[in-house]
Amino acid sequence: QVHLVESGGGLVQPGGSLRLSCVVSGSILGINIMGWYRQAPGKQREMVTIITSNDEITYRDSVKGRFTISRDSAKKTMYLQMNSLEPEDTAVYYCNVLYRGIDFWGKGARVTVSS
Repeated sequence: QVHLVESGGGLVQPGGSLRLSCVVSGSILGINIMGWYRQAPGKQREMVTIITSNDEITYRDSVKGRFTISRDSAKKTMYLQMNSLEPEDTAVYYCNVLYRGIDFWGKGARVTVSS
């Protein structure tokens, strides 16, 4: 079993930065893919970025050059550095891992970009 807890959300002005963290409890040896997803009000959940066990990274086009995913295996923590935030980035951000073929989700961290 894997348990995920996000932190670091909040209110930020356009152009600002935030860093989200996702702490993974349980074994990480069977994790194939880790990533961040988001869901804006009235919209479907969408992939923001993912990183594979081979460190292959994919970003959705709208965040390329602004967001950076990283992980610290020793701390069992994944991060999402978000720079140059835009109002369109407002959403609840979810941490996700694919562990032995099963998706696990955190409860989400709310990010609001507004002046």
